[in-house]
Amino acid sequence: MDHIVLEVGLAIALIALAGLLSAKFRFSVIPFYILVGMAVGPHSVELWHFDFRFIESAPLIEFMGRLGVLFLLFYLGLEFSVGRLIKSGRSIAVGGTIYIAINFTLGLAFGWAAGFPFQETLVVAGITTISSSAIVAKVLVDLKRTANSETEMILGIIMFEDVFLAVYISILSGLVLSGSASVWGVALSALIALVFMLALLIIGRKAVPLLNKVLDIRSNELFGLVIFAGLFLVAGFSETIHVAEAIGALLIGLVLAETAHMKRIEKLILPFRDFFGAIFFFSFGLTIDPTTLGGAVWLSLAAVVVTLFGNFTAGMLAGRSAGLSPKASVNIGFTIVARGEFSIIMANIAKAGGLLPIIQPFAALYVLILAILGPLLTKETKWIYTVLDKVFRFSKSDKKVESS
Repeated sequence: MDHIVLEVGLAIALIALAGLLSAKFRFSVIPFYILVGMAVGPHSVELWHFDFRFIESAPLIEFMGRLGVLFLLFYLGLEFSVGRLIKSGRSIAVGGTIYIAINFTLGLAFGWAAGFPFQETLVVAGITTISSSAIVAKVLVDLKRTANSETEMILGIIMFEDVFLAVYISILSGLVLSGSASVWGVALSALIALVFMLALLIIGRKAVPLLNKVLDIRSNELFGLVIFAGLFLVAGFSETIHVAEAIGALLIGLVLAETAHMKRIEKLILPFRDFFGAIFFFSFGLTIDPTTLGGAVWLSLAAVVVTLFGNFTAGMLAGRSAGLSPKASVNIGFTIVARGEFSIIMANIAKAGGLLPIIQPFAALYVLILAILGPLLTKETKWIYTVLDKVFRFSKSDKKVESS
């Protein structure tokens, strides 16, 4: 029988339970959402009418999770502005290049050191390079860091990663799935992605007076429909030209943040962000089968150590290139350390191409560890900075930045 409504209700109840537990233990809620999703799923059981396997409802829960990513990134864009981002254009390009270069190089080195063949090494490098936009957005909002000096660099790196992702998926799919990759095709994908993002930001900023008039709607119902139409159309169109839909949502949020209606939009989106965002992390947990992870434990732990080192180094160098303090630079490195949805995409390409089966459990466990560790490390960056300062004497550099 079709019990899809009951299954969705059961999923929401489990998510609520996870949220209550996180509040009780005063931990980041993200790991609890992911872990409760892992505890159920296809490997779980059915008790009377309560099917903890979520077989019938899995596609719907996955789609609701995708909406959660859109709302998270859209809200993050609202908390920021196009103006701040454009002013930091050069430093963002430098910081993004540093971040990708360090983490991708370390990913290639790790794959080679682990003894993977060439194609598997390329997949592993992709898995270990790209941050999770959804987790980064959730952490920045939850910790109220959207106004921090380093946040524009973090957002810039996220968008820089997406251009890299568009190029890299084109190359990887060509090599793994068809055995070849067109140089012109890859170059065109990268150019289209870059032009689209820049055009949306520039045109959107010029169109602010017009948007102010269009959004001057008394009816809350019609206002909501117009905002949702804009969000889903831009995010959906982004996907058709190989720009992640989450980045499309972030961009439209950045544009609308410049309007006089920003506070009203923010109030409208807030409950949707919280509800669907929670479902995203639960649905992410559903995709991880804990019974398959055993053989990849040491490999995943080693990759986590490499990533932590790479992110810390990249954060410090990117922050320094932008004239940020060591404390802000530490925040950059650890805020974007979480890996998630994009790493799973890389692993799925490996599976479709018939590459070594160890890639799937490796990616799942690696992503799980960093999805849990990332928010916790970000929350404790003040303590981490204090410890590192005893070794590297960062406080002297902080004083120089403050006095300049």
